[in-house]
Amino acid sequence: MLNIYRSVLLPIIFSGLKADPERIHNQVLNMLSFMDTYSDSKLISGVQTMMEKLFCFEDTRLEQNLWELNFKNPLGLAAGYDKNGLAINTWPRLGFGFAELGTVTFHEQPGNPQPRLFRLPKDRAVLNRMGFNNQGAAALAKRLQSQSKTNFFIPPSFFPYGINIGKSKITSLEAAATDYLESFRLLKSWGNYFVVNVSSPNTPGLRSLQNTDNLSKILAVLQAENQGTKPILVKIAPDLENEALPSILDLIKEYKISGIIATNTTINREGLKTKIIPVTGKLVTEEAGGISGTPLTKRSTEIIKFIWQETEGKLPIIGVGGIFTAEDAWDKITAGASLIQLYTGWVYQGPGIIKQILQGLLQKLDEHELNSISEAVGLANK
Repeated sequence: MLNIYRSVLLPIIFSGLKADPERIHNQVLNMLSFMDTYSDSKLISGVQTMMEKLFCFEDTRLEQNLWELNFKNPLGLAAGYDKNGLAINTWPRLGFGFAELGTVTFHEQPGNPQPRLFRLPKDRAVLNRMGFNNQGAAALAKRLQSQSKTNFFIPPSFFPYGINIGKSKITSLEAAATDYLESFRLLKSWGNYFVVNVSSPNTPGLRSLQNTDNLSKILAVLQAENQGTKPILVKIAPDLENEALPSILDLIKEYKISGIIATNTTINREGLKTKIIPVTGKLVTEEAGGISGTPLTKRSTEIIKFIWQETEGKLPIIGVGGIFTAEDAWDKITAGASLIQLYTGWVYQGPGIIKQILQGLLQKLDEHELNSISEAVGLANK
């Protein structure tokens, strides 16, 4: 399946059709959403059963338990793909161990002007400046509530969902804490864990919320509302200098934050093979947005390792950024990530990548004579 996707479908989608990547993304998501909606039909149910046979892979050695949540495997769908929770019952059927919805904001917003999503095939990367386009926290809460009442809903006890929340563009930086709080209030009954996104490069000024004073205000109001009910994590940028990380880790400890996600997309353009974006005719260095995929692999793993060492392995880390192979996944886990996430790798490699990575992780466990994936976390630092 993976070879068919790479050799047949990928060239058609990426080169032959010359279609807008965002349009293809939406078409795929709408198809998966349709399947979610009509899961009670025999035809759709049969397709879903076939998907499970093709793409799912289970082994108890891959299970992880964090925050009193059971993850069937450590590989999750990263935020940004299913912002509005349109396909929540499909992600486990494609083999993921968990999924992160969002980024969602308190106010519905259209995002940045199009085109705003670009593939960089030479770099196995994606450049995006979506700008938190989403239907708003209230709409997501309503959809999740509605889904929970259906017969085909897959419960969180089997498949955990995270919800990634960001600041609305129309909200001032001074009012950011309240904006995050309002989203959390609407959604706190529906997410198994929550992520404070202060690291996207595509909302003006958002990354300034990573500084100590601003982040402190956000975490304070969220934890006052939360009262320890739900795990709250912080997602950081790969472009932070290592010297800036200890102050963030101090805040995480002070406010009893449950974990950290490393990392978001990068604004660094060094070393890219792609020089010009064909759609716009502009140099890649002139195009705004964050880059995901292979250019992020090394830096995100470095940050994971730094955080694991600084916290002595006591802070759970979700590693994301440039995972295409089992080796990439293993590097992030042994650097200190308890869980990992895919986005760009899934787009480039196709749905078969999930089973391939999970099987590869089992081989790594055998090679190192380990009994579970949890034993591999931080192994490179020990």
